[in-house]
Amino acid sequence: MTTLYCARAVVPIAAAIIEDGAIAVAGDRILKLGRRSELTAEFPNARHDDLGAVAILPGLVNTHSHLELTAMRGYLEAEESDFFAWLRKLTVARLERMTPDDLLVSASWGACEAARSGVTCFGDASDAAEQSMKALQDVGLRGTVYQESFGPDHRLARENFTKLQEKVARLREIETPLVRAGVSPHSPYTVCADQLELIAEFARAEKLPLMIHAAESAAEDLLLREGRGPFAEGMVRRNIEWPTAGVSPIKHLERHGILDTNPLLAHCIRVDEADLDTVKHHGAAIAHCPRSNAKLGHGRAPFARFLQAKIAVGLGSDSVASNNDCDLLQEARFAVLTARAAGEGAAISAAETLRVATAGGARALGAAEQFGLLAPGLAADFIAVSLDGVHQIPGYDVPATLIFASSGRDVRLTVVAGREIYRDGAVKTVDEERLRARLKEIATKLGAGGGAAEAVLQRMRNQPDAATTFKESS
Repeated sequence: MTTLYCARAVVPIAAAIIEDGAIAVAGDRILKLGRRSELTAEFPNARHDDLGAVAILPGLVNTHSHLELTAMRGYLEAEESDFFAWLRKLTVARLERMTPDDLLVSASWGACEAARSGVTCFGDASDAAEQSMKALQDVGLRGTVYQESFGPDHRLARENFTKLQEKVARLREIETPLVRAGVSPHSPYTVCADQLELIAEFARAEKLPLMIHAAESAAEDLLLREGRGPFAEGMVRRNIEWPTAGVSPIKHLERHGILDTNPLLAHCIRVDEADLDTVKHHGAAIAHCPRSNAKLGHGRAPFARFLQAKIAVGLGSDSVASNNDCDLLQEARFAVLTARAAGEGAAISAAETLRVATAGGARALGAAEQFGLLAPGLAADFIAVSLDGVHQIPGYDVPATLIFASSGRDVRLTVVAGREIYRDGAVKTVDEERLRARLKEIATKLGAGGGAAEAVLQRMRNQPDAATTFKESS
């Protein structure tokens, strides 16, 4: 059965906007785009779905998230001035207080929020990847879930790598056409060089997508370049030998094979021109997370330079523990406004920013030939965003209205692979009320657990083995 979705405007991204347009969808594919009158004549037996005063555009792609941490929205506010304390509190809550079902509920609620705000695909980093994959599958979204691996102690590199292999083997058993598994050596400051090399070789051999947090904070930069700072002090407290690399985080990742995997690099705040040349040379992509970067006080990544260098770049929300929502339209607005405020992004248009949020994200995830644009033969991943809100009228330019005047709350329809996931205020695939009730239970448990946190942290400090390694998501 062919369905014509009709709208005030169709925004293909790679072609001109179609006023009073429509898209013809059959199964999980887009058949054709065009004027409403033309497609009505071409498909006389199609079902018509007139969405009214909306723009139809490709689904938004969130290239960096941590869905399992959705239950921690606002939980770490008091620690945001101290990144080290932020990481420790998050670690304790996730490892000591959240059950596997809690993590599934948390990830599912995050997936519902995403569907409501027009996100159709994720690049999700998770220490509970099985739960995150199931959450995406249950809600009906697309994505790559990267199983995280930690381990700063080189003596435990082989043991930690074996555990990663075992987890990935289980994940591959539950992959679907929409949701696949990847690997994520967490960061250059939580994974030793030996373990980075093992994971890089594994990713290449098994053709696994790889994501890593990179060049995110001053503490990371100090550790890699000079062997000092809070992360270095943490290594000393845990009796972990950490040789000083003497290079930038990007060069460190190149030295140990990570960049040979064409990875997705999250953040890339502290990068210079040489680093960007290295990223481009290796065909790596960047997940730009401007609001999380700002909220944690890490700084501003050079978004305009990413684009000028023609590096594959998409937008990421990061976790709601460090951003508070998963709204890619607001992320896009913040990205372009902060670039312009710094005098670096005057040439970044609303249309270009919208491209980054859609096709750019698909390219960053290595899927540019599958989705991210509206075009015949591509996956029917698209959204409808209202254009008639008080805050949007008058609107003279559709991309400008979407980027500068709209948010996820204006999304009216989210479709993934031809299936309606969200429509007019309701996610259609899961029981949101059950998830809401469970999430409140989890929040109560986390809120009541602060008293035990310091004792757990002390135990972590006193046991320099793999179980005490920071397991955080930033």
